[in-house]
Amino acid sequence: MGITRIEEFMAGKKWTEAELMTVLGVYCRLTFGQLSQTNQLIRDVAERLDRTPSSVAMKLTNLASLDPAITSTGRKGLPGASALDRKVWADFSSNTETWMPIIENRLDELLGDQGAAEAPGTDTPSDVDYSGSDVLTMAKRRQGQRLFRDAVFTAYQFRCCITDIADTRLLIASHIKPWREDKANRFNPGNGLCLSALADRAFDQGLISLSDNYEVIVSSVLKAQSENKYIHNMFCANEGRAIRMPEKFRPAKEFLAWHRENLFLG
Repeated sequence: MGITRIEEFMAGKKWTEAELMTVLGVYCRLTFGQLSQTNQLIRDVAERLDRTPSSVAMKLTNLASLDPAITSTGRKGLPGASALDRKVWADFSSNTETWMPIIENRLDELLGDQGAAEAPGTDTPSDVDYSGSDVLTMAKRRQGQRLFRDAVFTAYQFRCCITDIADTRLLIASHIKPWREDKANRFNPGNGLCLSALADRAFDQGLISLSDNYEVIVSSVLKAQSENKYIHNMFCANEGRAIRMPEKFRPAKEFLAWHRENLFLG
């Protein structure tokens, strides 16, 4: 009886904004199918927040109901998101540059998960000279990278959205609009694609792009090399095909348009 009453009390506790931001970090780290009270990460976070795993899982599905990528596919998450849920989602979505590093650090502190500063599988800027202030700013830039990578990888279920490669050693959490061009969206999962290393390079160099319908566009530069079977199979054969869509954090069309207009070679 005592345990039941304690669980009831914990389930009835009001959520704070800081707690919701922490749970949003968990949302970034898990696939939609993992949003269950039996998930170990959810159980660990619940214990440290002094909440039940079921209450954390329910809050995650409340937040999922606010993600357009979820609702647009007919999935609904759990209805009944509170006004504070909506505020936290809106604040996060409009200011990932601020919130991603804060949430990542909060999860590290909460879970004792102090990982390396640099996130393997995340594209990094190529214009840093590693001298003077650049060395210091790189450390700050890296804060938030791991959570961005996790959000992108889990959104695409650890598969390249073009080639369907599923070996994480060959995958990159790629930016649609390079972070050197838009620091405000360098941690925005909606500015991310999960790509194989070669597809990431081709995308970054403007050799391929995506339409507003999320279909692959191949540049004339690659088409001219289509006799090469590897280029043909990897890129030319995929022209016009829709990418594997993410189950959360859909790529923003404004970033795709920027890529076509500013990087794509045509």
